[in-house]
Amino acid sequence: MAEVKNKKNNNFWSAVGRRKEAVARVRLLKGQGNLSVNGKNINEYFSLVGTQAKYNQPFIVTNTPKQFDATIKIMGGGKMAQLEAAVHGLSRALLLADPKFRTPLKQAGLLTRDPRVKERRKYGLAQKARAKKQSPKR
Repeated sequence: MAEVKNKKNNNFWSAVGRRKEAVARVRLLKGQGNLSVNGKNINEYFSLVGTQAKYNQPFIVTNTPKQFDATIKIMGGGKMAQLEAAVHGLSRALLLADPKFRTPLKQAGLLTRDPRVKERRKYGLAQKARAKKQSPKR
């Protein structure tokens, strides 16, 4: 599980969230609700429809909207995998901030890492992971 990086003063909590190939490093601190991803505002980075409800979900579940600022650095994966990795990292960081948040976050399923990843290709078969070579009948 994630642990507090700075042991001298608890000004911030850092955690890592993952989904598929995406890895999000989250640093959470007390503030007014400003979220930034890779140096951009989170609304600019995740501009797809419906993403705001997704990345605000950990704050809504714990009843802490506009109480924490977060800086998130994301590498790898596609946009939706990055979004889910960020949500996973935010949930873990909130858990470090206050252990009482464990029950609502766990009930919402935000602390569980989604284990589904792309299946590897097998040698001797066709192009895709599950495709078989065509066999001639005549």
